[in-house]
Amino acid sequence: MIHLHVTATDLTRVRFAASPVTETVASLRTLAAGRQRRQLHRPWIDRFAERAGRLRKRDLDLLWALVRPEGYIPDFLMPSPDRRSSTFADGIAQIAGADPEIVAQELAHLAAHRFAQQGPGREGRQALLQALVHRPDAGIGPVTEALEAYHRVAIAPDWSRIDALLNDDIAYRLDALADGGVDRMMSNLHPSVTFADQTLRIVKYYEGHADCGGRGLLLVPCAFAWPDVLVRTAQPGSTSVSYSPRGLGRLWEEQHPEQTGSALAGVLGQTRAALLAQLDLPMSTSQAATQMALSAPTLSVHLQALRAAGLLASRRAGRQVLYSRTELGDRLLSGAGRQPDA
Repeated sequence: MIHLHVTATDLTRVRFAASPVTETVASLRTLAAGRQRRQLHRPWIDRFAERAGRLRKRDLDLLWALVRPEGYIPDFLMPSPDRRSSTFADGIAQIAGADPEIVAQELAHLAAHRFAQQGPGREGRQALLQALVHRPDAGIGPVTEALEAYHRVAIAPDWSRIDALLNDDIAYRLDALADGGVDRMMSNLHPSVTFADQTLRIVKYYEGHADCGGRGLLLVPCAFAWPDVLVRTAQPGSTSVSYSPRGLGRLWEEQHPEQTGSALAGVLGQTRAALLAQLDLPMSTSQAATQMALSAPTLSVHLQALRAAGLLASRRAGRQVLYSRTELGDRLLSGAGRQPDA
């Protein structure tokens, strides 16, 4: 178990962020993990398998060496985002700017990590990692190149939906913080996490203590962290904790226009009926437009019409406005999906 000790100052500096780089790195662990862990993300894994041929084997070999199914992940691969919503390019720039000396230390630690280096191919992975250690840049160049190539194929096509889930979780946590303070916000963060006596206790395979030291605490919802909690204490800035967001089970659910029912489509129109079904997760105009394969201006018209009818609600999250179904929208969609009584 890890014990994260927080001060009153740390609690005034609790913040949230979504991180495309964290998702990208954590997804590599999902691909390498056992069947039970992979099952939740099976639809995504199947889609990735169809696209994996676009990646170079040497890039995948490097990434598999860096991110093992279990155990230590080098801190430099998961930098703390500077703001609530960051881009993948922002995260890659942070990795590219990491101190090569610190990166080399982390890679050497990974190469010798008994738990992380379990399984076949250990000698090959260790040789690859040691080769990076001895480079002047500690391998930062090839690592960022491999991550960029992998992200384009594995995460970017699905990022709008993942991002919607993460922001939905952040909105829920912030509401809990406003209603009941840090205690309520932390109360159901993750089954492996408890908070009491200004200490965050996280179930792990090892025992450890760390002090946030007044630098604050960064909470990062991460779809691919499931079922683990990823903790980063050695990097600059805030200590970070990555946990599974609420509603993760609905991430890969697909809504099809025919599921909305022909009667509802006859009233709303096929596009608006399909859009209502799509918004089981709060999304911005651009996210919904990506999902629906329509232009943002066109989507905006449909969103405003559904909102005016009381079927959608909107809320601001940073610079974005997120749209989600109202209770009326849920009831209407549910009723349209039921078969008429015999």
